[in-house]
Amino acid sequence: MSYPLQFLLLVLLAVAGLFLGGLICGIFIVIIYGVSGFSAMMNMGADMPASTLNSLKIMQMGSSVFGFLAPAIFFAKVIVRQPVPYLKTSRKFPLMLLLLVFFIMLVSSPLMEMLINFNQKMVLPQALKGLERWMRNMEDTASQQTEILLKMKSSVNFLVNLLMIAILPAIAEEFIFRGCFQQIFTGWTKSIHWGVWLSAALFSAIHFQFFGLLPRMLLGVFFGYFAAWSGSIWPGVLGHFLNNGTALVVSYLYQLKLIKVNPDEQQMFDWKSYSFSILLTLILFLTYKKVSQTQNQRLQAV
Repeated sequence: MSYPLQFLLLVLLAVAGLFLGGLICGIFIVIIYGVSGFSAMMNMGADMPASTLNSLKIMQMGSSVFGFLAPAIFFAKVIVRQPVPYLKTSRKFPLMLLLLVFFIMLVSSPLMEMLINFNQKMVLPQALKGLERWMRNMEDTASQQTEILLKMKSSVNFLVNLLMIAILPAIAEEFIFRGCFQQIFTGWTKSIHWGVWLSAALFSAIHFQFFGLLPRMLLGVFFGYFAAWSGSIWPGVLGHFLNNGTALVVSYLYQLKLIKVNPDEQQMFDWKSYSFSILLTLILFLTYKKVSQTQNQRLQAV
């Protein structure tokens, strides 16, 4: 099957999965909360009842499972019939890579903040002001939904959010973007780098939060090289989980007033921290690549 056809088919599978997931989750919500529980989701607000918030979370988790994870597994196993090469589910990689992923995600925090601040200040030309307003409205809506979903009044809320925001997206999104789309783009362009960057661009764009496009794309690049160099999806899954999970934990601790660090603050570091972050992230990335190459050479020699 040609790579353009693979790309088109995977997109169709993902869209079909989203519709199917929405239908299944919608039926599930109606059974539990009634028709009003489903229709109430259309009117988001800070004072929405627990049933509506739970319905939103069910839909969110359903989109991860049916829109990303299921299409990726189906595509790799049934269509391409190469589940291990496409999804890169091999665990044959040095455990040191997981430690490097942890430190890369840690030291790149100032770099991400710098990109977030830069992206937030994006201004389009006068001729595109209508597009900019639409993008701002999309951003505000997404921020409002995130703020509502992140309100955690108990440890049970936290654990549900951990599953919804950190665990499921880390697995599902990595399987489809780094597992399938990156493989397609790499084969299509005959370049690992193009494969990584194109899948990262698609990964960022699919969130429809344009004023966070750059930092999310860089995260996609991180996860893409984690997978490409190690030959396994799992380092990228860990990086994805750490990124989402850390934000969730910080938000939870702040809501409990156990820490004073406001996760919504836009400026926590200075230019010295930014410079140091870029340098350290680059060094750790080169180390990650070197360790991966050494492991690959050993496997080839066996």
